[in-house]
Amino acid sequence: MNYRKIFLNGITKENPVFRLLLGMCPTLAVTTSATNGIGMGLAATFVLVGSNLVISLIKGFIPEKIRIPSFIVVIATFVTVVQLIMQAFIPSLYESLGLFIPLIVVNCIILQRAEAFASKNKPFASIIDGLGMGLGFTLAITLLASVRELIGNGTLFGLQIMGAAYQPALIFILAPGGFIALGLILALLNLVSAKE
Repeated sequence: MNYRKIFLNGITKENPVFRLLLGMCPTLAVTTSATNGIGMGLAATFVLVGSNLVISLIKGFIPEKIRIPSFIVVIATFVTVVQLIMQAFIPSLYESLGLFIPLIVVNCIILQRAEAFASKNKPFASIIDGLGMGLGFTLAITLLASVRELIGNGTLFGLQIMGAAYQPALIFILAPGGFIALGLILALLNLVSAKE
């Protein structure tokens, strides 16, 4: 099994945000700042890796009729762990991400990887897949959040980047700006892919 290919697949060919267009709710909702993007991405990565591992280990014991509910219980367990850790150690990020942390349970990226990969492969390959998909998701939403924060606020990771004369385009911090920024990034990526 080619672990390098499995890992890179989530970052490039099957990037959850830029190629598969999965997980759009947290992608558009929490990407108003780069810090939120990284926080949500790392939380989702932890859940992806943990749930992929456990699902891969218990796949032979789960009856076909309750496969999806069983996957959701495993995913919910890891989301609860992430939520409690964030609440205890990073309360500002926890407050900022709010409701979107528990919603990781129903994030289609995580359920899709459980169904499409972890339930059919061995534990180590499932960990690598979860790590690749999670890092691909983290990179994608951090890039989107950085663009939105820079254009909409003139800051990056909360630090002032643009000069005092810069007039922020506040629409990029609002919901429509998420769609605009995502559309522009997707158009650029498609243009680059077409040239290759």
